[in-house]
Amino acid sequence: MLTIASRCWLCQQPLHIARHGLCNLCIRHFPPLPLCCPRCGLPSGSALQSCGRCLIKPPAWQSLIFAGVYLPPLSTLLLRLKFSSTPELAEPLARLLLLRWLERWRDGNVVRPNTILSVPLHLHRHRQRGYNQAELLARLLARWLGCEYLPYALERCRATPPQQQLSETERKLNLKRAFCCKQDLEGKHIALIDDVVTTGSTISEVSKILNKNNIASLQVWCICRTL
Repeated sequence: MLTIASRCWLCQQPLHIARHGLCNLCIRHFPPLPLCCPRCGLPSGSALQSCGRCLIKPPAWQSLIFAGVYLPPLSTLLLRLKFSSTPELAEPLARLLLLRWLERWRDGNVVRPNTILSVPLHLHRHRQRGYNQAELLARLLARWLGCEYLPYALERCRATPPQQQLSETERKLNLKRAFCCKQDLEGKHIALIDDVVTTGSTISEVSKILNKNNIASLQVWCICRTL
């Protein structure tokens, strides 16, 4: 008998390699990625050069890499990982992100990080959920790439209301002084892992804190980008 772990999470067909979690046919039917700016990840005329938005007001990171657009079925899988107590979905989703990063790296568009961090949850929310989905993704990616993972470098030092129902301005105010850095990161090439980037308020706030620590470079990796 085949267990759920040996079937595709989407079509339930048997998998040749069970740990991949998703079959190639389902992956090929994901919504195609439009041309996106390599720095902010928003639609642009070129996937190789920064868009006008980033030239006028550069974000606090050098590149943003995502596995797919925040649309079904990828967004559905991500929501199951976050809210349906399904941590085993972290591996197939992290694999999609790794493959996307490898594409950018082979093209010479990004440096190889030596340190991976994850956007932290506040302790109370972490206890409610049982795990931090960004941490699950980060641990896998760090192991596959041979990077150090520093789970306690970042801390969410202030509890904040959920971001989903807030406007962009409200999100920025909501996250003021919500994060702090607990370790020396000077000179490190960092990849910051989050599950989804919407307005970019969370990663902007964390990136500002990291840049104050004189890091060498910063990439943001996420499963989904809202376009």
